[in-house]
Amino acid sequence: MSRERGPLDDDASALFRQAVGEVQLVSSSRVLLEPPAPAPRPLQRERDEYAALIESLHGPFSLELRLEGGDEPSFLRTGLPKSVLRDLRRGRWVVQAALDLHGHTRIEAADRLAEFLSSALIAGRRCVRVIHGKGLGSPGREPVLKHLVKSWLARREEVLAYCQARPTEGGEGALVVLLRSAGK
Repeated sequence: MSRERGPLDDDASALFRQAVGEVQLVSSSRVLLEPPAPAPRPLQRERDEYAALIESLHGPFSLELRLEGGDEPSFLRTGLPKSVLRDLRRGRWVVQAALDLHGHTRIEAADRLAEFLSSALIAGRRCVRVIHGKGLGSPGREPVLKHLVKSWLARREEVLAYCQARPTEGGEGALVVLLRSAGK
């Protein structure tokens, strides 16, 4: 159903061009939008964590720190002050992610732990919890994964320190792990 163009159409077209001026035909029906805004960065949390690390590294070495400690599992990378471990024990670092290894075999647990630590490092997480369990379901009620997880963590370069979780966070069945920052 095409319509033939006549002299009135040409006049209307000429009048339109005269009234509007130079125009450019838009051939695309797409609307250009601005790209989405980047995700917000938790600047205050980053400042707090940085301040905690600086204070741990350069703060005073108190008698209280010398008396603190116990039989619970812990690890501190060589060259770091003991105050880093103290702050980790006291819950000064906020746990940002957790991994539960209950019910996994040794091989599955090793793979899951490696993947978890890598993704935490990439995501910029500094403090994580690894739940290995207390061994109550293991043969002989011996915590098999607990001992393995401790040795696996100590071998990982991104692990700066770890300690047993506080009772409210899993106690003997979990470790709180401090990771190096992603850029280092």
